[in-house]
Amino acid sequence: MVTSRPPFELGIYSFGNTPQTADDDYRATAQAVRDVLEAAHVADQVGLDFFGFGEHHVRSMPISSPTSLVNAAAATTRRIRLGTAVTVLSTDDPVRVFQQLATAAAIAPDRIDLVVGRGSSPITFPLFDADERQYEELFESKLDLLQAINAHERVTWSGPHRRRALDDMAIVTRPEYPLYIWLGSGGSPESLQRAVERGLPLFLGILGGSPEHWVRYGQAYRQAWRSAGRPEEDAALAIGVHGFIAEDDRWAKAYYFEHEQLMFGRASAETGRSRSLSPARAADYEPGGMVFAGSPNEIAERVIHLHELVGHARQVFQMDAGGMPQSDFLRSIELLGTKVLPQIP
Repeated sequence: MVTSRPPFELGIYSFGNTPQTADDDYRATAQAVRDVLEAAHVADQVGLDFFGFGEHHVRSMPISSPTSLVNAAAATTRRIRLGTAVTVLSTDDPVRVFQQLATAAAIAPDRIDLVVGRGSSPITFPLFDADERQYEELFESKLDLLQAINAHERVTWSGPHRRRALDDMAIVTRPEYPLYIWLGSGGSPESLQRAVERGLPLFLGILGGSPEHWVRYGQAYRQAWRSAGRPEEDAALAIGVHGFIAEDDRWAKAYYFEHEQLMFGRASAETGRSRSLSPARAADYEPGGMVFAGSPNEIAERVIHLHELVGHARQVFQMDAGGMPQSDFLRSIELLGTKVLPQIP
């Protein structure tokens, strides 16, 4: 029997956070892997609902194999839901993605999710010898196969990303229940339509904007869902935001802003995509914005307010930014679980 899920879930997601040396160089990326597993254990211990492992391929954020970490966490946590956030499906193999997460679901039944996306950086295409000109085609083809595998143990399928068709092939290991697959998006109209057409819940990775903007996006998703004749209760939204919690509200905002700046600067240098924070970014840290940095009481109020507006099923925080010390990341997780979560109805 599938266990019941809380009406609203609160959690963490991470791309890894490589520690910094005193002269602003990187320590071992292997330490970032160990750190993120430690964070998942703390999130489990303080009662949070979800921990997601993202995918990047740069030294500053080195979690490149999120399914591996889902398996490691599945074996060493007790109750928390786990998943990828996101798997870059365009440059991965949907058969292996399914098998790896089905293995995790065998270890931790009914605790494994999967968020799939096209990727926010072209860096994975040369890395995995894929043609960036097939950006859309690869994702559509691989998502189609992933959904077919999730629905059926034996699969007959052909598509543009495979040279050979699958002819009544058995795909194992099978989880007791189908994997819960979310479509990851930065908020494009195309993703909204794709989620509705495929009957998938939508995971929104949000870097800015206002709550009112995301309310309109959520309303458009649910309206399109209803227009497609799908059951309204299946139209689920999850929201991923940047955020950090400390006892002192002003200190939390200033501290996280500093580390966000470092994160964007380093990522820009590593990926070749220019992105920096302007002074106007500070407005995103206030109640009218979408960066959730502050004291436990303020964050609880803002989460509740956003949930009242959007009606999302899950909100997760990316906290470990810009070489932030592990102790500060873990303390922020503890506050989310012990001070914020108890205030959520």
